[in-house]
Amino acid sequence: MAERITSRSNPLCTHLRKLASSGAYRRQCGEFLCDSPKLLREALLYDGGVHTVVCTEGAALPQVPAGTRLVQVPADVMKSVSPAQTPQGVLTVCGLPDRSLPERLAGKRYLVLDGVQDPGNVGTVLRTADAFGADGVLLVNACADLYNPKTVRATMGAVFRCPAWACGAEALPGLLAASGLPLYGAALRADTRDARDVDYSRCAIAIGSEGQGLSAELLAACRETVRIPMRERCESLNAAVAAAVLLWEAARND
Repeated sequence: MAERITSRSNPLCTHLRKLASSGAYRRQCGEFLCDSPKLLREALLYDGGVHTVVCTEGAALPQVPAGTRLVQVPADVMKSVSPAQTPQGVLTVCGLPDRSLPERLAGKRYLVLDGVQDPGNVGTVLRTADAFGADGVLLVNACADLYNPKTVRATMGAVFRCPAWACGAEALPGLLAASGLPLYGAALRADTRDARDVDYSRCAIAIGSEGQGLSAELLAACRETVRIPMRERCESLNAAVAAAVLLWEAARND
């Protein structure tokens, strides 16, 4: 039986709004917010640590595990707590996973995002990395918070399937060296190779922001740089699109 909350000032409503707006609060509480029925289904399917489900009357819900807090709210309260302009009638509070940086990366292919600050791009990259079989994503140099609701929404559930770690740029070279993973950067310099001619069997691929490209620290750590062939009149691709092209090229030869 769902409990019912009708006041926008209820402590749970305040908690939901703060989870949506503050990364520091999310880390303090060890929780994050998902905003859609699909993300609830994905969280349940992939053991996403569902703590609380908030829904409007008549929302179609999957079977929620025993012990999960289930709350029903009227539409006006849902609109006041949802981070979406058009709420879909279901909010889920999930526990933040332990994403301590490992001593070694055991997989064969990783993506490194360098200073990509748009939540939609970061979420789309995680979704793409999951689709093309990458073993994880490393976020360096103030990328968008992976658990920002906009980022989570853009992952379309990949946030529960594809590991991601925040990593200092100074720690990345040592981690990759310990893991036996060369770093290939999407950038132009003297050693740049056509992206179709690179061996991606075990590696990390670095993508920078559209405005700044790869940082000097990451460029210095790259064994080689790669370029995606395109018309000369086009300077660059969106970060998420570049990641998709390179991850597809890498997966193509698996």
